[in-house]
Amino acid sequence: MNAIKPNLIKPNLIKINAITKALALITLLTLLAGGLQACFPLMAAGVATGTLAAADRRTTGAQLEDKTIEFKAGHRVGKRFPDGIHVNVNSYNRHVLITGEVLSADIKAEVESIVKNVENVVAVTNELELQGLSSLATRSGDALVTGKIKASMVDTKDLFANAFKVTTERGTVYLQGLVTEREGERAAEVASRIGGVAKVVKLFEYISEEELKRLATLSAPQEPAKK
Repeated sequence: MNAIKPNLIKPNLIKINAITKALALITLLTLLAGGLQACFPLMAAGVATGTLAAADRRTTGAQLEDKTIEFKAGHRVGKRFPDGIHVNVNSYNRHVLITGEVLSADIKAEVESIVKNVENVVAVTNELELQGLSSLATRSGDALVTGKIKASMVDTKDLFANAFKVTTERGTVYLQGLVTEREGERAAEVASRIGGVAKVVKLFEYISEEELKRLATLSAPQEPAKK
């Protein structure tokens, strides 16, 4: 994939507060819709503080759109298929990953079509498996693996953990993010060492090392102007 030029902006306190409130609202709506078959991840750390929202490599607008995409896609899929499927929708920079289990190729295709028609979706990767629904034990194990990978990324000095989105489904780990090729390879290596990981799939949007340096400059704390 060619290097991309994401629209990176300088942190702005007013914008950060506004996006944090908006993200919190989307998360609340997601929680209220918890009975749907489609599952959507909660960016708990990002919603909790404006600081993390600012540290994300996506624009604040993209962050909000990603949460909106996840909510709308989950709602529409759950309304169309209230029973018999297990679908997770994860969006990063408007690129959507669909994982889980469905019972037929027709349902798999229809779920993808529903997600593609959600506003602002740029691309969809459909990783739905044609099989019976995974067990609660399997899903709990996947959640544990995801947590361990995120913790390992935090402990890895040459990785910026907030640049990655991690999804685990039946032992397969999917990595999304705006990263350099070097960061992507390093993250995949870290994930592969975690117990319970069967395979690592990289779904990155790559940026150049120069773009990463520019991002670091924009994200650096600004010293107050001297009077």
